[in-house]
Amino acid sequence: MSSQPDIVVAGAGPAGLACALSLAEKGWRVTVTDPAPEHVLAAPAFDGREIALTHHSRDWLEAHGIWSRIAATSVSPLKTARIETGQDAAESGAGALLFRAPEGSSDALGYLVPNHLIRTALYEAARQEPRITFLSGRKVVTSSGNRDVARTLLDDGTLLESALLVAADGRFSRIRQSRGIGAIIHDFGKQIMVCRMRHPEPHHGVALQWFDEGQTIALLPVADDDKPGHLSSLVLTLDPGDIATLKALPPDVFSEDITRRTQSRLGVMVLESDRVTYPLKTVFAHRFQTTRLALIGDAAVGMHPITAHGFNLGLKGQAILCEEIAQGDADPGSAIALRSFERRHRRATAPLFAATNGIATVYTHDARPTLALRKAGLAVANRLSPLKSIVTGFLMDRGHTA
Repeated sequence: MSSQPDIVVAGAGPAGLACALSLAEKGWRVTVTDPAPEHVLAAPAFDGREIALTHHSRDWLEAHGIWSRIAATSVSPLKTARIETGQDAAESGAGALLFRAPEGSSDALGYLVPNHLIRTALYEAARQEPRITFLSGRKVVTSSGNRDVARTLLDDGTLLESALLVAADGRFSRIRQSRGIGAIIHDFGKQIMVCRMRHPEPHHGVALQWFDEGQTIALLPVADDDKPGHLSSLVLTLDPGDIATLKALPPDVFSEDITRRTQSRLGVMVLESDRVTYPLKTVFAHRFQTTRLALIGDAAVGMHPITAHGFNLGLKGQAILCEEIAQGDADPGSAIALRSFERRHRRATAPLFAATNGIATVYTHDARPTLALRKAGLAVANRLSPLKSIVTGFLMDRGHTA
């Protein structure tokens, strides 16, 4: 059985769904494939991830009818980003690097939204778009491309022939690998655990990134529910063995352990969700395109989670791809359009990828000289107003919405 859409998008994650919507709105017939069955795509389970949406991303979601599908009660404004290092940081409060919205502005730095709610809203919108066809529960077996056509074979025997294949199948993309595109893969040798914790003290919209000795802790503000107390998303980075031990602990023992690890800074912590784990590996593809193939989302750039900005880059990447296709010669898989997309997206992501990996490497190295440099670096950075303004501008990102 064969089908001939204009464009195939492999992967129904946030980046893939956003790309399918953008392309369909331009008039292209898009087929989206994903190994997950339809009921999973329609109602994705909680995966622990909270996405720090920039203003640009929120504007894009509003412009494309997605933002209104996310309950306002599930959105937590990010008012302050706080970075600390060392075991005594919570007690002394010294040396913390703070980022806030510009003085006099009523805006937040960004907006924390659960990843599974973003996915649900994008899927609902894509399902209502008549130019988008879903082939769920089907894996890509092979793909190829020549001067005229991209061919994508699915595991049920369906052959899709299109002008372009967009790989949005994650940071360990099988399509990227099968097409001979290598990647810079930085394995930090750690694992991440994410879960929600309830606590008595308010978080005041502060996102904490704490490079403690032997562990990295992030506490991201989550919108309150109708139960007593407040909620934060815990992102804990440790050696794989330690993560496995923590995941196996009974909930009450786990809660006690996290209260100790966070030095009770928000009071007694109580586990409120499943504990989800991920390997800590970052990815930057050697190329973002080849013949009639484009890589977007984590298939192109898989960021370190300390920024919580992976989706923002994925959203920008698909927007750049759609812009270049729209400016082309009516062939969405033209080599000129794909090369231009690659140049722009690499310029937008390479410096941030390198800087984030460098910071993460330095601030998770616990040798004594490095600890002193870490503290000194935060203290100096906190006094550099121009630098803080640049970083704040990146966090807020008021760029053009495509």
